[in-house]
Amino acid sequence: MRPSSYRRFSVGLLATVVVALHSSVALRAHEIGTTRVSVVFGTDRTYDIEIVTDAAALMEKLEAVAGAASAGEIDPERLRTRLAGFDDVFRRRVRIAFEASDVRPAISYAVAQGGDAASGAVATIRLTGEIPSDAQHFTWTYAWTFASYAMTVRSDRSRQPTTEWLEGGEASAPFELTATAPPIDRLAIARRYLALGFTHIVPYGLDHMLFVLGIYLLSRRAKSVLWQVSAFTVAHSITLALSLYGVIAIPPRVVEPMIAVSIAYVAVENVLRSELRSWRVALVFAFGLLHGMGFAGALKELGLPRSEFVTALLAFNVGVEAGQLAVIGAAFLLVGWQFAHRAWYRACVVVPVSALIACVAVYWTVERLRV
Repeated sequence: MRPSSYRRFSVGLLATVVVALHSSVALRAHEIGTTRVSVVFGTDRTYDIEIVTDAAALMEKLEAVAGAASAGEIDPERLRTRLAGFDDVFRRRVRIAFEASDVRPAISYAVAQGGDAASGAVATIRLTGEIPSDAQHFTWTYAWTFASYAMTVRSDRSRQPTTEWLEGGEASAPFELTATAPPIDRLAIARRYLALGFTHIVPYGLDHMLFVLGIYLLSRRAKSVLWQVSAFTVAHSITLALSLYGVIAIPPRVVEPMIAVSIAYVAVENVLRSELRSWRVALVFAFGLLHGMGFAGALKELGLPRSEFVTALLAFNVGVEAGQLAVIGAAFLLVGWQFAHRAWYRACVVVPVSALIACVAVYWTVERLRV
């Protein structure tokens, strides 16, 4: 490739990365697990539905649909009042149906500050009403999220709750009000948590994606990448399991900023050093312990079926590994395969991309430290 050609290539690559990273700054680092729905059918033929979701993200969507000006960052009480003011808009993308006939529930809104700066304010929305006397089936649709979410249904006729995973806007399967809970499908649980583990990295785990990309960029040799990825995998598998079993517990307000610091460190080291040092692998292992606790936090929000805890945990971890390999594979196919051994690769790809990753990571660190 001629000098002029690779200059154009590097400019195009940088432009793409800048757009991607600029977009990533505005997004949450973890989209999965920000919405949960719980449905309870009472013995008195009533229903009580609770939606727990990211208040700011919901507010942005309501404002966009209504064509209203953004109120920016406001305190939880004002946010609750503003959410209630968009009640008619909110109802447009929520559907509760009994025997395919829609009902209009009473809705109440509550907003509370999350436990850490990274999680933000949390909205709890309750929808209540009476079940029609002749109703035998219930169907639910919620289109205010773009990610997967869990809907848990409890009935007085079934001691075991039923959990269904839905995509935003997807209608649930009809739930039979008089039926007992179906038997646990181990294979279906494994498939679901495998997919959740993968999507927690690609496309929703922007911070983890940048960390893995930083690992890949340091060295052109496959052996160096393999050593780092192996250390990272072993480390986050350890803390993921220990955190979920309650052996260790570190609050997200500590873990999340440290994850951002780990991304910044790896990226800065890529700029300052061109070869893998032995202690880099040890550091990647230590950072993997942090990321494992981050994975555990997301998995706790998603919830794990008690009867198939180990199945779900293992499947989620395998999905995470597949997501990481997908990031490395994409980086290799896009730039590593043809350009990694070119003389200009480090100066035109590794250094500028690592610098941009470091800038985003520093921004995330400051953002997550805010209380």
